[in-house]
Amino acid sequence: MSSLDPRAPLVLDTRELGRRPGSQRELELSVPAPAELGIEVLSVPEGSPVELDLRLEAVMEGVLLTGTATAALEGECVRCLEPIEDEIHVTLQELYVYPDQHDKAAEHDDRDLDDETSQLEDDLLDLEPLLRDAVVLALPFQPLCMDDCPGLCTECGARLADDPDHAHDAPIDPRWAGLQQLKQDTQD
Repeated sequence: MSSLDPRAPLVLDTRELGRRPGSQRELELSVPAPAELGIEVLSVPEGSPVELDLRLEAVMEGVLLTGTATAALEGECVRCLEPIEDEIHVTLQELYVYPDQHDKAAEHDDRDLDDETSQLEDDLLDLEPLLRDAVVLALPFQPLCMDDCPGLCTECGARLADDPDHAHDAPIDPRWAGLQQLKQDTQD
């Protein structure tokens, strides 16, 4: 019994390829983005369209999937917390092996297939893990609204890009604060 739902948007059926190496099928799909596709500060909004341009090709070991995915991104700049709207374009490539190929390799130990190897389940492949990995790895670790974003003022939180000449008086060292009071008394 397969754990994959053939009606799920990121589950693809490879039956029409048969197991004839060289047979292929091209797909152009628009699917809703799964939840939490990205990192905490920058991600693809859940349910927004992900445009997929894919090619499925039968090979000896299984089905080779190649293609691209394009989606809108939303998040915030890690320096100034301004909203960021962008687009991501990632390349996808993965070999989904037939279950019997995986079992043969485990028996003979002649191929290096591990638990991370993607497998077909009843001629279905799950694209979500591949898409998730590709998107997360392509995202910047610390997204910025612009390359030279100056961030926020450490004292008052003002956005420095809006006021480049923003400044504060030099802070008074608390050990010398008593002298400041004496200076003001003598000036009066």
